[in-house]
Amino acid sequence: MRTLNLGILAHVDAGKTSLTERLLFDTGVIDRLGSVDAGNTQTDSLELERQRGITIAAAVASFTIGDVAVNLVDTPGHPDFIAEIERVLQLLDAAVVVVSAVEGVQPQTRVLVRALRRLGIPFVFFINKVDRLGARYDDVLDDIATQLAVRPVAMSTVRDAGSRLAAVEAADIGADPHFSRLCEVLTVNDEALLADYVLHPERLTRQRLEPLLVDQVARALIHPAFAGAATRGLGIPTLISAIETLLPSRLPNPDGPVSGKIFKIERGWGGEKLAYLYLASGTIGLRDDLELPNGLAKISSLQLFRDGRADKVTQVSAGQIAKVGGLANARIGDWVGTETSPGTLRHFAPPTLETHIRPMRPSENAALWLALGQLAEQDPLINLRANEETGDIYVSLYGEVQKEVIQATLSSEFGLDIVFEESTVIYAERLVGTGSAIELIFKEPNPFLATVGLRVEPRPEGAGNSFALEVDVGQMPASFYRAVEEATFETLKEGLFGWQVIDCHVAMTSARQSSPATTAVDFRKLTPLVLASALSSARTVLCQPIEHFHIEIPAMALAGMHSLLAKSGASMRKSLIDEGLARLEGTVASAMIQNIQRQLPGLSGGAGALDHAFDHYAPLAGPPHLRERAGANPFDRADYLRRVR
Repeated sequence: MRTLNLGILAHVDAGKTSLTERLLFDTGVIDRLGSVDAGNTQTDSLELERQRGITIAAAVASFTIGDVAVNLVDTPGHPDFIAEIERVLQLLDAAVVVVSAVEGVQPQTRVLVRALRRLGIPFVFFINKVDRLGARYDDVLDDIATQLAVRPVAMSTVRDAGSRLAAVEAADIGADPHFSRLCEVLTVNDEALLADYVLHPERLTRQRLEPLLVDQVARALIHPAFAGAATRGLGIPTLISAIETLLPSRLPNPDGPVSGKIFKIERGWGGEKLAYLYLASGTIGLRDDLELPNGLAKISSLQLFRDGRADKVTQVSAGQIAKVGGLANARIGDWVGTETSPGTLRHFAPPTLETHIRPMRPSENAALWLALGQLAEQDPLINLRANEETGDIYVSLYGEVQKEVIQATLSSEFGLDIVFEESTVIYAERLVGTGSAIELIFKEPNPFLATVGLRVEPRPEGAGNSFALEVDVGQMPASFYRAVEEATFETLKEGLFGWQVIDCHVAMTSARQSSPATTAVDFRKLTPLVLASALSSARTVLCQPIEHFHIEIPAMALAGMHSLLAKSGASMRKSLIDEGLARLEGTVASAMIQNIQRQLPGLSGGAGALDHAFDHYAPLAGPPHLRERAGANPFDRADYLRRVR
């Protein structure tokens, strides 16, 4: 049987979880529909999700359409939980992007579509809530084309949109006007079809267009758009048919080498670690040893996602998603099996806020650290860190909603009452130039039995950090090189000013040992000193995060909002007034967002709305903001050596 890993993605409140629930119902997996408002949906299983009516963690369900087994992944829509979507993207064969017919294209919609296009993942649109007051199917289609720079193809017709009488039918692509529109879209990427469209239109038939449509959808060149109302089941049969016939599935190989990826970690009732594993190739069974980056681990339990449940099984085959127990050292992003990982790239912005977190009772500081360690397993991007001398604990955040969720989780699951200090902006350091440094074995002032030479150079914006070996890898054990690489990435977390160094390439240019006295520890402790020297040579500039914002306010409040944005140092990109509503778009420093958010209700009489998302890092004018270091400081040689000894 063929398999399809299908993601459901959307801006918050577009109806994503309701669509997931309807798909499971209409395919016979569940016999009763749940409701987001009632808190009884299949995929929002966490107590906090039921209370708040939002998706916080990615959830997996499965169903079968014809001969295609669909692994359905429901993802959070709120931008504070973008890290959950980041991990899921690596698995997807295709996606459904849900857009509200009332609100239309929203900031998170743009972020998601950009990521899908960058990865080349095929996707279709589902324009939901066509029965709601203010729904506008055709206008939203136009907005998708203009604002998202994609080619949507209308696959539905809607009557009486915006009312309870709304009806949705599948578009007849064999008859005009849909046939002509489809021809026009397909000819953009097919010269032979274009020639016949101009010179021999009689050669164009439905039978010829259908396979071309499937091919161009699979290559992510065009994106069919379906309409409906998930809560009422409108348009769902057409979407289900499209999932089976339009989206590209795969035929996995259960007899191939074991290969897969861990994309989520959670804890069971007894506190045991459970890893969500997508098995791309091969077959695994109970008591089997799995090859992980940190060594072998024995499988103690298997739960397979099928027919809307997670059933205990003794074997999992290629193309399936399972919860695996026994992988104590498993981490999110680990590639399982003997084959090497194809590599992962970041597709969304890192957190831009950091906050000091402390327990109400100081005696519980150690318990708080352990609890946050478990949460960090489930979300590595909270970047848990502690000051070695003071014991102060810090976490990185995407926003205030995430902060509230962490606070509620610590209280309900760990019995810890905690206090967050006010969030501060996370700055970053970017290299100004290229630098290099070397410490030689047996030569002062190097106290370690190792030679390490490193060169640092800037990478393009958004490329991330990288490491490469420019030495003969056969002259030392692999563990020595791994120690240098791990120490490099750890050191880059705190640059000259104490902030993470971004978009930096580090090359190891020299290496030497003294066998058998040298150990990996020598390389691990020497690397920060050499890297700090290279970074000092290259110099870094402190950068602040810049947010891209969209504001909607009554037109009468426009003057006050313009004044606030000017005082905040915002840069305007677009300003539009339509039917008494002003829409503003631009960029502003992340540090100013909270102030704008606080003043918006007063300026707009409570009718204003602000959406924002990280856009880029920009050099910060004025004196640098120094950050307190968590541990030993390799930029202060004497202090560093005192601590590591």
